[in-house]
Amino acid sequence: MSNESDIRHRFWSELSQSPFVMIGLQGSHDHSMPMTAQLDPGANHCFWFYTTRENRLAAGGPAMAQFVAKGHFLFACIDGTLVEETDPAVIDRYWTHEVASWYPGGRQDAHLLMLRFDLGRAEIWRADMSLGGMFRQMFGGDIREEMRGKHVEVTL
Repeated sequence: MSNESDIRHRFWSELSQSPFVMIGLQGSHDHSMPMTAQLDPGANHCFWFYTTRENRLAAGGPAMAQFVAKGHFLFACIDGTLVEETDPAVIDRYWTHEVASWYPGGRQDAHLLMLRFDLGRAEIWRADMSLGGMFRQMFGGDIREEMRGKHVEVTL
């Protein structure tokens, strides 16, 4: 497996274990906000978010998401486009009791909005080191060579 495909695979694996990202609209002065990505293993070109029509992301458009894996061994910055998901089958597919707890009107809540994040380019960094690398770092050694190749720019 190439370095690029290895890091891309690792990204999807880490995101599935902790599907929380910070996302904001590009060109906006609003801060990014935490959202829970709804993932489909067969759709590696997008993911979805439930929100409301009043949310500052509801307008959609070019957006940027940041992701930090649970152990802080992988970081990603992803650009893409937020668009309203209108397919009822997709909206129903990810509906759970946890999601329902956010929407008092249930699945038919007039304020409910599902946004699809169509993924563009991403920069992904792996920060995990070997035991030798950690030892060198602890004692001020040079770890640059070990960290080389643990950063890629990819199209998701």
